[in-house]
Amino acid sequence: MSEFLPYLLSLFVGIGLAAATGFRVFLPIFILSLGTFMGWIPANDSFAWIGTLPAVLGAGIATLVEILAYYIPFVDNLLDTISVPLATLAGSLLFASQFTEVNDWTQWSLALIAGGGTAATISSALAGTRAASSGTTGGVGNPIISTVETVGSTIMSVFAIFLPILAAVLVLLILFFIVRYGKKIWQKLRPKRQELG
Repeated sequence: MSEFLPYLLSLFVGIGLAAATGFRVFLPIFILSLGTFMGWIPANDSFAWIGTLPAVLGAGIATLVEILAYYIPFVDNLLDTISVPLATLAGSLLFASQFTEVNDWTQWSLALIAGGGTAATISSALAGTRAASSGTTGGVGNPIISTVETVGSTIMSVFAIFLPILAAVLVLLILFFIVRYGKKIWQKLRPKRQELG
């Protein structure tokens, strides 16, 4: 059983980081990059670049721009149109960076399915929530959603790295909530269509 523990921990860390990209694309990359640069998080040779100073600076700038841009009306909705594919890519990459003990085919298959799928599901749900908020509040409620996303991404990233089991449990709860209640909440939030006649 003990020989499977590293794989299990890698799975938990990877799925937690992937979920964090569903909230904010660049923030988990920045946290992982900074943690690797500081020596807190080990990196496989193929992902050593993520802990370099240029990677830390690039991810930090991208994170700051992304966070601020989500507080600009209209721009936040525009970003949502590209956030799902970007989150899918980022989630796959971060999952793969933690699941390096297996062969490439297994690593990237799991990364696309588990990492990319988790990130895409969360990102899609949040994009739908922001669209509904824009329609019902005229965008006034969007900064609250943006703040929740940033806080959620930060918490999920930190948990994924330092408390990976808790991160995995949170991911399961979030996905359950999205599947179970997401459609009902979106239907309540979206603007009612005016019936003609």
